[in-house]
Amino acid sequence: MKKFICLVGAVDYGGTNEMKSEELIILHEDNHVIVVLKPQNVPSQEDSTGDKDMLTLIKEYLKEKHNKLGNVYLGLVHRLDRPTGGVMVFAKTSKAAARLSEQMRKKEIEKKYLCVTIGRPRDNRGRLINYLEKDEKNNRVRIAPATNENAKEAILDYVVCEDEGGYSLIEVSLVTGRPHQVRVQMANAGAVLFGDVKYGANVGKGQNLALFAYHLKFKHPTTDQILSFKVFPPETNPWTGFNVAKFINVAKPE
Repeated sequence: MKKFICLVGAVDYGGTNEMKSEELIILHEDNHVIVVLKPQNVPSQEDSTGDKDMLTLIKEYLKEKHNKLGNVYLGLVHRLDRPTGGVMVFAKTSKAAARLSEQMRKKEIEKKYLCVTIGRPRDNRGRLINYLEKDEKNNRVRIAPATNENAKEAILDYVVCEDEGGYSLIEVSLVTGRPHQVRVQMANAGAVLFGDVKYGANVGKGQNLALFAYHLKFKHPTTDQILSFKVFPPETNPWTGFNVAKFINVAKPE
């Protein structure tokens, strides 16, 4: 049996310091997992900025909910880059963390993104395979030769859903999960993400990156039930220029 949860839209926080644990949007919670919506510009885990991150916020929520005095266990199963919003699952037990991590390793967890790009790839659908190398100092990723020592293979599948006035709505399915992977591979294919000044966007400066993890599906670590979550991206520019509900294949709730 599948569990399906749909959310009208994402919350747009003006700054990461404004987010509090009581503002978490929880899509599902049981004794072993908690599935949440990560707003854009909130880190998945603690970084050098010191801004509140999802791991810390959820721990605070669980500590308050269960009146725990000590540390709260929470396993980080996967990450979303800071500018990317969308669905994330965290493990509330070590058993759940181990089993979900194994699913992730075996590529059994399904992750799909929507993005709005300036331009589009040559084909309506396809697979992109590149090798990526990260410049840690400048927090940039580049396409690199496979022979480079630090280069890692990056694979994604894409489908162009709709074109409108030089912009495209594209669905991306990740086969691998690398930092900035969607942004770099799509830009290399001629489709720079709206708002992605770092990788060549000439419009959308100052606006949120048009990249959203809208779909997550995995097997529950203890019940084996298939859990499937879909959420709508923010109802803001440039998303409102497309019939997103048609491609998510879900009627948007009132």
